[in-house]
Parts: sequence; C-alpha cells; structure tokens
Amino acid sequence: MKKSALVMAVLAISFTVSCKEKIKVETPKQPVPTQPPPAPAPDRSAVAESEYDKLKGMTPEEIDRLKLFGDVHFDYDKADVRDSERPVLQKNADLLKKYDFIKVTVEGHCDERGSVEYNLALGERRAKAAYDYLVSLGVTAAQLRTVSYGKEVPVCTDKSEDCWARNRRAHSTVSEKLKK
Repeated sequence: MKKSALVMAVLAISFTVSCKEKIKVETPKQPVPTQPPPAPAPDRSAVAESEYDKLKGMTPEEIDRLKLFGDVHFDYDKADVRDSERPVLQKNADLLKKYDFIKVTVEGHCDERGSVEYNLALGERRAKAAYDYLVSLGVTAAQLRTVSYGKEVPVCTDKSEDCWARNRRAHSTVSEKLKK
C-alpha cells in the first residue's frame, strides 16, 4: 500500500505542477500591413529619347501642327525684342537645342497699318531680331532662316488695337528636318 500511496503522491505532485504552468496558446498574429516598395524613378533619358525619336519620325508638317514654338510679339513700329517676350524665345531655343534636327523659319509679321514695302522691311527686322536672339541663346544658325510676310498673313482682321497687337509678331514654323 505504501507503493500505491507513493505513486499517488507523485501523480498528484505532477498534476499540480503541470496545472501551474501556463499553457501558452499562441494567437495568430495579424499581418502587419506593408506598403509596396516605391516604384523606381522613371529614366528621364529614356523618356527624352523616346520623345526625340517620336518627333524625328514625324514629317515637318506634323511637327509644326504640334505648335511647339511660341510667337514673339512686338510694339507698334518696333523690332526690338521686349523683355516680356524673352522667356518665349528661351523656350523656343531650348526646344531647338533639344530637337537639334528641326529647322524653323522665323516669320516676321506686321499689322495692317503702313505700306506693303514698309511692312515687309519691318517684318524682316522683326524676324531677324528673333533669329539673332535665338542664336545668342545657343541655337545653331543652320536650324534657322527668316522670311517677312509684312502685313499679308494676319492672324486677326479686326480693326482694333488688340487685333493689331496680335499681328505684330515673329512666328516660328517648322520648315524641314536636318539630316542628323
């Protein structure tokens, strides 16, 4: 009987010890929300190259229809590039340097006032002023040519100062593509 009492005592102690141990029940952990890794920065050279190639594959007429180049406007009876128009020429120069295969014709235009001869000469001075400014910004002369239309190609035909001011301009037209 002593043996069975001893076995019972050992079992009781084992049971007591095992009950005192904490039963570890692991609860499933909630997944920590992770943000996807940031997208790689676009390769600007590849983007620029594809734009370059896209334009290079277009005809001069198609490129001109994109209206990449801005007009430069002049004061009445003047051919000096106004300070306010220099950013337009800077943008035009940047485009011509970027797309070095484009050749533009810088057209000089005038309003309807004055004789045909006077306006042809004034239009030529305006085209030349824009041309010279573009060259001073680093555009190669091979990418440029000038022509004067005087008062013969207006963008507006109203008889108002606003309309005349819109006609006094140097307009850049894509005329051809250089062999590069």
